[in-house]
Amino acid sequence: MKNLLILSFTAIFLINCQPSDTESDWISIFDGESMEGWTASENADTWSVEDGNLVCEGERSHLFYTGEVNKGTFRNFEFKADVMTMPGSNSGIYIHTEFQEEGWPSKGYEIQVNNTFVGNPEDPELRKTAGLYAIRDKFLTTVEDNQWFTMHISVKGNRIQISVNDQLVTDYTEPDNPYRPEGMKDRILSEGTFALQGHDPGSRVQYKNIMVKTLPDDAAFEFKQRRLDPDLETTIAKLHTSGFPIMDLHVHLKGDLTMEEALSQSRYKGIDYGIAINCGKAENFPINNDQELLDYIATVQNVPAFNAMQAEGREWVDIFSMEAVSTFDYVFSDAMTFVDADGSPVQMWMADQLDRLDFSDPEAFMDKLVDYIVTILNDEPIDIYVNATYLPDPIVDQYDALWTEPRMRKVIQAAIDNDVAIEISARLKMPSYAFVKLGKEMGVKFTFGTNNIDSKLGNLTYCLKAIEECGLERSDMWVPGW
Repeated sequence: MKNLLILSFTAIFLINCQPSDTESDWISIFDGESMEGWTASENADTWSVEDGNLVCEGERSHLFYTGEVNKGTFRNFEFKADVMTMPGSNSGIYIHTEFQEEGWPSKGYEIQVNNTFVGNPEDPELRKTAGLYAIRDKFLTTVEDNQWFTMHISVKGNRIQISVNDQLVTDYTEPDNPYRPEGMKDRILSEGTFALQGHDPGSRVQYKNIMVKTLPDDAAFEFKQRRLDPDLETTIAKLHTSGFPIMDLHVHLKGDLTMEEALSQSRYKGIDYGIAINCGKAENFPINNDQELLDYIATVQNVPAFNAMQAEGREWVDIFSMEAVSTFDYVFSDAMTFVDADGSPVQMWMADQLDRLDFSDPEAFMDKLVDYIVTILNDEPIDIYVNATYLPDPIVDQYDALWTEPRMRKVIQAAIDNDVAIEISARLKMPSYAFVKLGKEMGVKFTFGTNNIDSKLGNLTYCLKAIEECGLERSDMWVPGW
């Protein structure tokens, strides 16, 4: 975890030598009639050709390209194929691999093809389509089953880009000395062929229009190369390898942070983002009613990021219909909009409003605050409770004394009873690790969130340290849709 605070990037501009993108550059490597040029490993009957489509359905098997194009060996290339999955299906596309008689290919990278496959519900498969399996996983489903979609894979030098229906989803630059655990030492870029995966008898996946464009081995490609600090790179790589769902589910497009830049940061850091928008009664909130909510969702529904609703104040449940709210991937709220003695809302992060609250007896205030939090957890249909242990400035220096174990237990139990996850906030550095350890012991789920106030997203240092300090495991984390 050393130097996690450092998150630097280096811009490297290379000479523009982009290949042309004319249709004549693409070569078909599947004729739509036979499996000529392809060789199956074990359980070859998993593969068939039906109505012009290459179909995998059966026991584990991998179909390797062994045809004449480039003598079956590719280094820099572009690859594309149309893919359709059936519900609950799992497959994959391997690059820079080589033929092996049985087992999962050990050489090269696997690009995941999985929209709804779960596997064991007690230990579900969370890695989704267009992620680099166990290297740069994606936890958001970007396409649906029973529909054809186009997967486009590009390898240029040490950079892998994966797009779905022309939307860039994964952008990974392999470091000079990438972390790879035992058994994954050959999961690196070199050169090799392609392979398609037949995963299990319950998975039916079809491929068609499989094409490749070879690129010069010595080509220099112009791109802005962002690099993580090596220690952070290794930390994130270990999390992906272990299947830990590394996500920042509390990102705001504030300051000059655009959606494009947020997605770019998400890709190069290897952290899935949830983009949140404030919804509530106040005029300064972007969304104040159902129509504005639905208009917003229409603009982001095809963006490869989770869509989050930050429900503001207590009146949000009366402003928005649950039908409209359900168009978000998840909803979160907090108790930072408190109430004064008259029951009027007080935004506790605003210094000029704090004189309306009575802090003369901090213990009494805390009891009232904890009861208020529990009411929110009991009465409001949220998925995540954020800013979980926030205290206003007049009493924040008493945080450890005021957040006693009984108070922590009361909040945690209410979250558990209502299936609400608790956010670990990177910016606010809360809740305390004592709270997180108790939450893990009691069985609450957690999420990570930056909760940025401007364009500087920073990083998840506090959250990543919580993994180590509190012993968080994959099963302790909440994932949208699970």
